[in-house]
Amino acid sequence: MTVVLVLLATALVFTLAALVATVAAVLTRRDGSTIPAAVGTAAFVFAATVTLACAITTAMTSVLR
Repeated sequence: MTVVLVLLATALVFTLAALVATVAAVLTRRDGSTIPAAVGTAAFVFAATVTLACAITTAMTSVLR
């Protein structure tokens, strides 16, 4: 049961990170930047979202133990 919850949470985090990165790329393109700049922004936002999720998970794990 725990493995299923971990996999579900991981899938949710990556889906959310991809969605946020896509929105960031679209907003960057609408602002008038080039496609490589939009892809770079999307990659940065994706990495930041995944890093934030890892930090929150680490903090919650240390508190709940």
